[in-house]
Amino acid sequence: MSVCVRIAPSPTGLLHIGNVRTALFNWLFARHEGGEFRLRIENTDTSREVAAAVDQIQDSLRWLGLDWDGPVTFQLDRQGHCVDEARRLVEVGMAYEDEGAIRFRMPDEGSTGWDDVVLGRIDVPNEELEDVVILRSDGRPTYNFASPIEDALDGITHVIRGPDHISNTPKQLCILRALGVDLPVYAHVPNVNGDDGRKLSKRHGAVTVDEFRAEGYLAAALANHLALLGWSYDDRTTVMSREELVERFSLERVGASPATFDYAKLDWLNGVYLRALDREAYARELVGFLRERGLDWDESLVRETVPLVQEKIARLDEYPSFARFLFEEVEPDAVALNGAGAVLEEAERRLATAEPFDAGGVEASLRRLAEELGLSPRKAFAPIRLAVTGSTISPGLFESIELLGRERTLRRLAAAAARAGRPESSA
Repeated sequence: MSVCVRIAPSPTGLLHIGNVRTALFNWLFARHEGGEFRLRIENTDTSREVAAAVDQIQDSLRWLGLDWDGPVTFQLDRQGHCVDEARRLVEVGMAYEDEGAIRFRMPDEGSTGWDDVVLGRIDVPNEELEDVVILRSDGRPTYNFASPIEDALDGITHVIRGPDHISNTPKQLCILRALGVDLPVYAHVPNVNGDDGRKLSKRHGAVTVDEFRAEGYLAAALANHLALLGWSYDDRTTVMSREELVERFSLERVGASPATFDYAKLDWLNGVYLRALDREAYARELVGFLRERGLDWDESLVRETVPLVQEKIARLDEYPSFARFLFEEVEPDAVALNGAGAVLEEAERRLATAEPFDAGGVEASLRRLAEELGLSPRKAFAPIRLAVTGSTISPGLFESIELLGRERTLRRLAAAAARAGRPESSA
Protein backbone atom coordinates (compact mmCIF):
# COMPACT_ATOMS: atom_id res chain seq x y z
CA MET A 1 0.00 0.00 0.00
CA SER A 2 1.35 3.42 -0.96
CA VAL A 3 1.38 5.78 2.02
CA CYS A 4 -0.29 9.18 1.77
CA VAL A 5 -0.55 11.57 4.73
CA ARG A 6 -1.51 15.19 5.17
CA ILE A 7 -1.17 18.15 7.46
CA ALA A 8 -4.36 20.18 7.57
CA PRO A 9 -3.94 23.36 9.61
CA SER A 10 -6.72 25.89 10.07
CA PRO A 11 -5.77 29.43 8.98
CA THR A 12 -6.87 31.02 12.23
CA GLY A 13 -3.47 32.37 13.18
CA LEU A 14 0.25 31.66 12.90
CA LEU A 15 1.29 28.01 12.79
CA HIS A 16 1.88 26.81 16.37
CA ILE A 17 5.03 24.80 17.04
CA GLY A 18 2.93 21.88 18.32
CA ASN A 19 1.24 21.68 14.93
CA VAL A 20 4.62 21.96 13.25
CA ARG A 21 5.86 18.96 15.27
CA THR A 22 2.83 16.99 14.06
CA ALA A 23 3.53 18.12 10.48
CA LEU A 24 7.11 16.91 10.90
CA PHE A 25 5.92 13.48 12.06
CA ASN A 26 3.68 13.25 8.99
CA TRP A 27 6.52 14.33 6.70
CA LEU A 28 9.03 11.92 8.24
CA PHE A 29 6.59 9.04 8.00
CA ALA A 30 5.79 9.79 4.37
CA ARG A 31 9.42 10.15 3.36
CA HIS A 32 10.44 7.03 5.31
CA GLU A 33 7.75 5.02 3.54
CA GLY A 34 8.40 6.57 0.14
CA GLY A 35 4.91 8.02 0.13
CA GLU A 36 3.27 11.43 -0.23
CA PHE A 37 2.87 14.35 2.15
CA ARG A 38 0.00 16.72 1.35
CA LEU A 39 -0.82 20.21 2.58
CA ARG A 40 -4.48 21.11 2.99
CA ILE A 41 -5.85 24.33 4.44
CA GLU A 42 -8.97 23.52 6.46
CA ASN A 43 -10.88 26.73 5.88
CA THR A 44 -14.42 25.54 6.57
CA ASP A 45 -14.87 28.46 8.98
CA THR A 46 -14.37 31.34 6.54
CA SER A 47 -15.06 34.01 9.13
CA ARG A 48 -11.82 33.09 10.90
CA GLU A 49 -9.59 32.75 7.88
CA VAL A 50 -6.57 35.00 7.89
CA ALA A 51 -4.87 35.40 4.52
CA ALA A 52 -1.52 36.15 6.13
CA ALA A 53 -1.74 32.91 8.11
CA VAL A 54 -2.06 30.89 4.90
CA ASP A 55 1.21 32.38 3.65
CA GLN A 56 2.88 31.91 7.04
CA ILE A 57 1.91 28.25 7.16
CA GLN A 58 3.59 27.62 3.82
CA ASP A 59 6.64 29.76 4.63
CA SER A 60 7.12 27.96 7.94
CA LEU A 61 7.00 24.52 6.36
CA ARG A 62 9.33 25.57 3.54
CA TRP A 63 11.89 27.03 5.95
CA LEU A 64 11.92 23.77 7.92
CA GLY A 65 12.36 21.80 4.70
CA LEU A 66 8.98 20.08 4.90
CA ASP A 67 8.18 19.99 1.22
CA TRP A 68 4.72 18.81 0.23
CA ASP A 69 3.55 16.84 -2.78
CA GLY A 70 1.12 18.33 -5.24
CA PRO A 71 -0.61 21.69 -4.94
CA VAL A 72 -1.89 23.20 -1.71
CA THR A 73 -5.59 22.42 -1.44
CA PHE A 74 -8.33 24.34 0.32
CA GLN A 75 -11.18 22.49 1.90
CA LEU A 76 -13.88 24.84 0.68
CA ASP A 77 -12.81 24.21 -2.92
CA ARG A 78 -14.71 20.91 -2.64
CA GLN A 79 -17.74 22.40 -0.95
CA GLY A 80 -19.98 21.36 -3.83
CA HIS A 81 -18.97 17.73 -3.46
CA CYS A 82 -19.68 17.85 0.27
CA VAL A 83 -23.14 19.33 -0.35
CA ASP A 84 -23.94 16.54 -2.82
CA GLU A 85 -22.79 13.87 -0.37
CA ALA A 86 -24.81 15.39 2.48
CA ARG A 87 -27.97 15.38 0.38
CA ARG A 88 -27.34 11.81 -0.73
CA LEU A 89 -27.06 10.75 2.91
CA VAL A 90 -30.41 12.42 3.57
CA GLU A 91 -31.96 10.51 0.68
CA VAL A 92 -30.82 7.14 2.07
CA GLY A 93 -31.89 8.00 5.61
CA MET A 94 -28.42 8.36 7.12
CA ALA A 95 -28.85 12.10 7.67
CA TYR A 96 -31.73 14.49 8.19
CA GLU A 97 -32.57 18.17 7.97
CA ASP A 98 -32.73 20.20 11.17
CA GLU A 99 -33.63 23.90 11.04
CA GLY A 100 -32.05 24.37 7.64
CA ALA A 101 -28.92 22.40 8.51
CA ILE A 102 -28.22 18.73 7.87
CA ARG A 103 -27.26 16.35 10.67
CA PHE A 104 -25.66 12.94 10.33
CA ARG A 105 -27.55 10.18 12.10
CA MET A 106 -25.13 8.37 14.41
CA PRO A 107 -25.79 4.70 15.22
CA ASP A 108 -27.68 4.14 18.47
CA GLU A 109 -26.23 0.81 19.53
CA GLY A 110 -22.84 -0.81 19.82
CA SER A 111 -19.59 1.10 19.69
CA THR A 112 -17.22 2.67 17.23
CA GLY A 113 -13.56 1.91 17.62
CA TRP A 114 -10.19 1.84 15.96
CA ASP A 115 -6.69 0.54 16.58
CA ASP A 116 -4.70 3.69 17.15
CA VAL A 117 -1.05 3.26 16.18
CA VAL A 118 0.07 5.35 19.17
CA LEU A 119 -2.66 4.86 21.78
CA GLY A 120 -3.79 1.32 21.07
CA ARG A 121 -7.38 0.16 20.86
CA ILE A 122 -10.02 2.84 21.50
CA ASP A 123 -13.75 2.10 21.60
CA VAL A 124 -16.49 4.69 22.09
CA PRO A 125 -20.11 3.68 22.87
CA ASN A 126 -22.30 4.95 20.05
CA GLU A 127 -24.85 6.24 22.54
CA GLU A 128 -22.26 8.90 23.47
CA LEU A 129 -22.06 10.22 19.90
CA GLU A 130 -24.42 13.09 19.14
CA ASP A 131 -25.91 13.55 15.70
CA VAL A 132 -23.38 16.00 14.30
CA VAL A 133 -24.17 18.83 11.91
CA ILE A 134 -22.48 18.04 8.60
CA LEU A 135 -23.90 20.91 6.55
CA ARG A 136 -24.67 24.33 7.99
CA SER A 137 -27.83 26.18 7.09
CA ASP A 138 -25.80 28.43 4.75
CA GLY A 139 -24.61 25.39 2.82
CA ARG A 140 -21.08 25.20 4.19
CA PRO A 141 -19.79 21.82 5.36
CA THR A 142 -18.52 21.44 8.92
CA TYR A 143 -15.04 20.23 9.81
CA ASN A 144 -16.20 16.77 10.88
CA PHE A 145 -17.78 16.24 7.46
CA ALA A 146 -15.39 18.01 5.11
CA SER A 147 -12.23 16.60 6.66
CA PRO A 148 -13.02 12.88 6.24
CA ILE A 149 -14.41 13.51 2.76
CA GLU A 150 -11.18 15.27 1.81
CA ASP A 151 -9.19 12.37 3.28
CA ALA A 152 -11.16 9.94 1.13
CA LEU A 153 -10.83 12.04 -2.04
CA ASP A 154 -7.08 12.47 -1.52
CA GLY A 155 -6.47 8.82 -0.75
CA ILE A 156 -5.13 9.55 2.73
CA THR A 157 -3.96 6.26 4.22
CA HIS A 158 -2.81 7.48 7.64
CA VAL A 159 -4.23 10.35 9.68
CA ILE A 160 -1.50 11.50 12.07
CA ARG A 161 -2.74 14.28 14.33
CA GLY A 162 -2.89 15.58 17.90
CA PRO A 163 -4.89 14.10 20.77
CA ASP A 164 -7.43 16.94 20.68
CA HIS A 165 -8.93 15.14 17.67
CA ILE A 166 -9.58 11.86 19.47
CA SER A 167 -13.19 12.85 20.15
CA ASN A 168 -13.66 13.60 16.42
CA THR A 169 -12.38 10.25 15.23
CA PRO A 170 -15.43 8.04 16.01
CA LYS A 171 -17.72 10.61 14.37
CA GLN A 172 -15.56 10.71 11.27
CA LEU A 173 -15.31 6.92 11.13
CA CYS A 174 -19.10 6.62 11.16
CA ILE A 175 -19.35 9.16 8.34
CA LEU A 176 -16.67 7.40 6.28
CA ARG A 177 -18.43 4.06 6.69
CA ALA A 178 -21.70 5.65 5.58
CA LEU A 179 -19.94 7.02 2.50
CA GLY A 180 -18.65 3.55 1.70
CA VAL A 181 -14.97 4.48 1.39
CA ASP A 182 -11.75 2.94 2.71
CA LEU A 183 -10.88 3.86 6.28
CA PRO A 184 -7.50 5.41 7.08
CA VAL A 185 -5.22 4.33 9.90
CA TYR A 186 -5.27 6.78 12.82
CA ALA A 187 -2.34 7.81 14.99
CA HIS A 188 -2.91 10.44 17.67
CA VAL A 189 0.47 11.81 18.68
CA PRO A 190 1.04 13.45 22.09
CA ASN A 191 0.73 17.11 22.93
CA VAL A 192 3.75 19.37 23.31
CA ASN A 193 3.80 20.91 26.79
CA GLY A 194 5.85 23.54 28.53
CA ASP A 195 8.04 22.71 31.51
CA ASP A 196 5.08 23.32 33.83
CA GLY A 197 3.21 20.39 32.33
CA ARG A 198 0.67 22.58 30.55
CA LYS A 199 0.14 22.71 26.81
CA LEU A 200 2.81 24.89 25.22
CA SER A 201 1.68 28.49 24.97
CA LYS A 202 3.04 32.02 24.73
CA ARG A 203 3.81 32.15 28.44
CA HIS A 204 6.54 29.54 27.92
CA GLY A 205 8.38 31.49 25.22
CA ALA A 206 8.46 31.33 21.43
CA VAL A 207 5.65 29.18 20.03
CA THR A 208 5.63 29.87 16.27
CA VAL A 209 8.22 29.06 13.63
CA ASP A 210 8.57 32.79 12.89
CA GLU A 211 9.59 33.45 16.48
CA PHE A 212 12.15 30.65 16.59
CA ARG A 213 13.56 31.84 13.28
CA ALA A 214 13.80 35.41 14.57
CA GLU A 215 15.68 34.18 17.64
CA GLY A 216 18.41 32.71 15.47
CA TYR A 217 17.70 29.01 15.50
CA LEU A 218 18.73 26.93 12.50
CA ALA A 219 15.95 25.07 10.70
CA ALA A 220 17.86 21.78 10.96
CA ALA A 221 18.36 22.16 14.72
CA LEU A 222 14.71 23.04 15.32
CA ALA A 223 13.54 20.09 13.20
CA ASN A 224 15.89 17.77 15.09
CA HIS A 225 14.52 19.00 18.42
CA LEU A 226 10.90 18.74 17.30
CA ALA A 227 11.44 15.17 16.09
CA LEU A 228 12.42 14.18 19.62
CA LEU A 229 9.22 15.56 21.14
CA GLY A 230 7.28 12.35 21.53
CA TRP A 231 9.53 10.13 19.41
CA SER A 232 12.97 8.66 19.99
CA TYR A 233 15.30 6.42 18.07
CA ASP A 234 16.93 5.01 21.19
CA ASP A 235 17.75 6.21 24.70
CA ARG A 236 21.02 7.94 23.80
CA THR A 237 20.94 9.45 20.30
CA THR A 238 20.07 13.15 20.19
CA VAL A 239 21.77 14.75 17.20
CA MET A 240 20.41 13.40 13.92
CA SER A 241 20.56 14.77 10.41
CA ARG A 242 17.43 15.08 8.31
CA GLU A 243 18.48 11.98 6.37
CA GLU A 244 18.97 10.01 9.58
CA LEU A 245 15.57 11.11 10.90
CA VAL A 246 13.88 9.96 7.69
CA GLU A 247 15.71 6.63 7.77
CA ARG A 248 14.94 5.94 11.45
CA PHE A 249 11.44 7.33 11.95
CA SER A 250 8.53 5.02 12.73
CA LEU A 251 5.12 5.61 14.25
CA GLU A 252 5.63 2.61 16.52
CA ARG A 253 8.27 4.52 18.46
CA VAL A 254 6.01 7.52 19.11
CA GLY A 255 5.03 7.62 22.78
CA ALA A 256 1.61 8.31 24.23
CA SER A 257 2.69 10.70 26.99
CA PRO A 258 2.90 14.47 26.44
CA ALA A 259 6.32 15.74 25.39
CA THR A 260 8.05 18.64 27.12
CA PHE A 261 9.53 21.42 25.00
CA ASP A 262 12.95 22.12 26.52
CA TYR A 263 14.23 25.54 25.41
CA ALA A 264 17.60 25.00 27.09
CA LYS A 265 18.08 21.74 25.21
CA LEU A 266 17.16 23.46 21.96
CA ASP A 267 19.79 26.15 22.66
CA TRP A 268 22.39 23.44 23.25
CA LEU A 269 21.39 21.58 20.10
CA ASN A 270 21.42 24.75 18.03
CA GLY A 271 24.93 25.48 19.27
CA VAL A 272 26.00 21.99 18.17
CA TYR A 273 24.62 22.62 14.69
CA LEU A 274 26.20 26.08 14.46
CA ARG A 275 29.63 24.82 15.46
CA ALA A 276 29.40 21.98 12.94
CA LEU A 277 29.01 24.38 10.01
CA ASP A 278 32.03 25.18 7.89
CA ARG A 279 33.09 28.81 7.89
CA GLU A 280 31.37 29.68 4.61
CA ALA A 281 28.07 28.04 5.61
CA TYR A 282 28.17 29.76 9.00
CA ALA A 283 28.82 33.13 7.38
CA ARG A 284 25.96 32.57 4.95
CA GLU A 285 23.53 31.77 7.77
CA LEU A 286 24.76 34.73 9.81
CA VAL A 287 24.55 37.27 6.99
CA GLY A 288 21.10 36.01 6.01
CA PHE A 289 19.90 36.29 9.59
CA LEU A 290 21.20 39.85 9.96
CA ARG A 291 19.55 40.90 6.70
CA GLU A 292 16.22 39.48 7.91
CA ARG A 293 16.63 41.53 11.07
CA GLY A 294 17.24 44.68 9.03
CA LEU A 295 20.92 44.99 10.01
CA ASP A 296 22.78 46.04 6.89
CA TRP A 297 26.24 45.60 8.40
CA ASP A 298 29.39 45.29 6.29
CA GLU A 299 29.21 41.72 4.99
CA SER A 300 32.96 41.34 4.61
CA LEU A 301 33.50 42.33 8.24
CA VAL A 302 30.70 40.03 9.39
CA ARG A 303 32.45 37.17 7.61
CA GLU A 304 35.74 38.06 9.29
CA THR A 305 34.11 37.72 12.71
CA VAL A 306 33.07 34.11 12.17
CA PRO A 307 36.14 32.57 13.88
CA LEU A 308 35.53 34.83 16.90
CA VAL A 309 31.89 33.97 17.42
CA GLN A 310 31.26 30.48 16.10
CA GLU A 311 32.34 28.76 19.31
CA LYS A 312 30.79 31.42 21.55
CA ILE A 313 27.11 31.77 20.70
CA ALA A 314 24.27 29.24 20.72
CA ARG A 315 21.81 31.33 18.70
CA LEU A 316 22.36 33.78 15.89
CA ASP A 317 20.32 36.45 17.69
CA GLU A 318 23.15 36.66 20.24
CA TYR A 319 25.47 37.99 17.56
CA PRO A 320 24.26 41.63 17.39
CA SER A 321 24.89 42.34 21.08
CA PHE A 322 28.11 40.31 20.96
CA ALA A 323 29.66 42.05 17.96
CA ARG A 324 27.78 45.33 17.58
CA PHE A 325 30.87 47.28 18.67
CA LEU A 326 32.52 46.40 15.36
CA PHE A 327 29.78 48.07 13.34
CA GLU A 328 28.48 50.88 15.54
CA GLU A 329 29.96 53.34 17.99
CA VAL A 330 29.95 52.40 21.67
CA GLU A 331 29.50 54.36 24.88
CA PRO A 332 31.05 52.49 27.80
CA ASP A 333 29.70 53.00 31.30
CA ALA A 334 31.73 55.85 32.87
CA VAL A 335 31.14 54.48 36.38
CA ALA A 336 32.57 51.10 35.41
CA LEU A 337 35.62 52.85 33.94
CA ASN A 338 36.22 54.98 37.03
CA GLY A 339 39.86 55.06 37.98
CA ALA A 340 41.10 53.26 34.85
CA GLY A 341 42.39 56.35 33.07
CA ALA A 342 46.07 55.50 33.49
CA VAL A 343 45.64 51.96 32.15
CA LEU A 344 43.67 53.20 29.16
CA GLU A 345 46.15 55.99 28.34
CA GLU A 346 49.05 53.55 28.48
CA ALA A 347 47.16 51.01 26.36
CA GLU A 348 46.55 53.73 23.78
CA ARG A 349 50.25 54.62 23.75
CA ARG A 350 51.39 51.01 23.40
CA LEU A 351 48.91 50.09 20.68
CA ALA A 352 49.77 53.20 18.68
CA THR A 353 53.12 51.62 17.87
CA ALA A 354 52.31 47.90 18.17
CA GLU A 355 53.62 45.95 15.20
CA PRO A 356 52.20 43.97 13.62
CA PHE A 357 48.75 45.25 14.50
CA ASP A 358 47.15 41.82 14.64
CA ALA A 359 45.88 39.64 17.46
CA GLY A 360 49.35 38.38 18.27
CA GLY A 361 50.98 41.80 18.28
CA VAL A 362 48.15 43.33 20.33
CA GLU A 363 48.32 40.52 22.87
CA ALA A 364 52.07 40.87 23.30
CA SER A 365 51.80 44.63 23.84
CA LEU A 366 48.96 44.43 26.35
CA ARG A 367 50.50 41.59 28.34
CA ARG A 368 53.72 43.60 28.70
CA LEU A 369 51.59 46.54 29.82
CA ALA A 370 49.88 44.48 32.53
CA GLU A 371 53.20 43.13 33.76
CA GLU A 372 54.84 46.55 33.93
CA LEU A 373 51.86 48.03 35.78
CA GLY A 374 51.88 45.17 38.26
CA LEU A 375 48.34 44.16 37.36
CA SER A 376 46.89 40.77 36.63
CA PRO A 377 45.86 40.39 32.98
CA ARG A 378 42.24 40.20 34.10
CA LYS A 379 42.38 43.58 35.91
CA ALA A 380 44.37 45.24 33.17
CA PHE A 381 42.27 43.97 30.28
CA ALA A 382 38.81 44.59 31.79
CA PRO A 383 38.77 48.39 31.28
CA ILE A 384 40.39 48.03 27.87
CA ARG A 385 37.69 45.59 26.79
CA LEU A 386 35.00 47.91 28.11
CA ALA A 387 36.53 50.90 26.34
CA VAL A 388 36.81 49.33 22.91
CA THR A 389 33.70 47.11 22.89
CA GLY A 390 31.37 48.93 25.27
CA SER A 391 30.75 45.68 27.15
CA THR A 392 32.37 43.41 29.68
CA ILE A 393 31.51 40.47 27.42
CA SER A 394 32.82 40.23 23.88
CA PRO A 395 34.68 37.96 21.51
CA GLY A 396 38.40 37.51 22.17
CA LEU A 397 39.85 40.90 23.12
CA PHE A 398 42.96 40.75 20.96
CA GLU A 399 41.10 39.45 17.89
CA SER A 400 38.40 42.09 18.43
CA ILE A 401 40.97 44.88 18.49
CA GLU A 402 42.55 43.52 15.30
CA LEU A 403 39.17 43.60 13.52
CA LEU A 404 38.33 47.01 14.96
CA GLY A 405 41.56 48.39 13.53
CA ARG A 406 44.19 50.66 15.00
CA GLU A 407 42.49 53.98 14.30
CA ARG A 408 39.14 53.13 15.87
CA THR A 409 40.79 51.34 18.79
CA LEU A 410 42.98 54.32 19.66
CA ARG A 411 40.07 56.72 19.33
CA ARG A 412 37.93 54.68 21.71
CA LEU A 413 40.73 54.25 24.23
CA ALA A 414 41.36 58.00 24.25
CA ALA A 415 37.69 58.83 24.68
CA ALA A 416 37.31 56.31 27.49
CA ALA A 417 40.46 57.55 29.25
CA ALA A 418 39.13 61.11 29.24
CA ARG A 419 35.94 59.93 30.93
CA ALA A 420 37.55 57.48 33.33
CA GLY A 421 39.83 59.60 35.47
CA ARG A 422 42.60 58.25 37.64
CA PRO A 423 42.45 56.35 40.91
CA GLU A 424 42.61 58.50 44.02
CA SER A 425 46.01 58.41 45.65
CA SER A 426 46.11 56.93 49.17
CA ALA A 427 47.05 59.15 52.14
